[in-house]
Amino acid sequence: MSQSLQREHGEALYQALLAGRTLEPLTSRWPGITIEDAYRISLYAIERRVAAGDLIVGKKIGVTSEAVQRMLDVHQPDFGFITRDMGFDDGAVISLSANRLIQPRAEGEIAFKLKRDLQGPGVTERDVLEATECVMPCFEIVDSRIHDWKIRIQDTVADNASCGVFVLGREQVDPRTLDLPNLSMTVFKNGAQISQGLGSAVQGNPLTAVAWLANTLGAFGIPFKAGEIILSGSLVPLEPARAGDHFELTIDGLGSARVSFRD
Repeated sequence: MSQSLQREHGEALYQALLAGRTLEPLTSRWPGITIEDAYRISLYAIERRVAAGDLIVGKKIGVTSEAVQRMLDVHQPDFGFITRDMGFDDGAVISLSANRLIQPRAEGEIAFKLKRDLQGPGVTERDVLEATECVMPCFEIVDSRIHDWKIRIQDTVADNASCGVFVLGREQVDPRTLDLPNLSMTVFKNGAQISQGLGSAVQGNPLTAVAWLANTLGAFGIPFKAGEIILSGSLVPLEPARAGDHFELTIDGLGSARVSFRD
């Protein structure tokens, strides 16, 4: 795919974000699109956000768990960037319209905060652990600018890994004190339990997922930076979020996070 066509698709996705509307899948309109094409498209759209005053504050990996892969029919992880304007504090009431959320779904994750730079290739789980300041409970609210979530891996990578917004819990815990693969998460929607999952749902270990992301982005010359937040992928199936919904998650030994939605 030519650079001009990559920019054209990136601009279309950026405009879809601003307008709160969806597009037909890129993979149906351009069957030859590669993951590298998709990544270049996403970079252009992110550059448009930054030019408009936003700021990159971290990275994310998605579609890591078997449950999410089955739901979306995407069978390898995606990757993207998170920005300042996407971030909310614990207990936030998020406006769907003000944040241009179109078809949002909530997922529970473990977020990593870095204390030093990290760049692939060659990053290991130990490297991730040593570079991490703390981990936090997190809701990511994924969203797609692709109509009806009819995505393939190229569609979601181009669409910045289907990023919407994210909510960080208050607790910040040293990951060295935790058995990350065996952390147990429970998610509640409007007071009723809807799902449970373990840290091992994320590529066997959230450290493995973060190392994979560091190495994948490293191949494009993109480092992790000290102070950044890294979202390591959902431990549970995605759940649609609508105005009036309230979500809470708890992670044994790590804490909780809460988020509500309005029009």
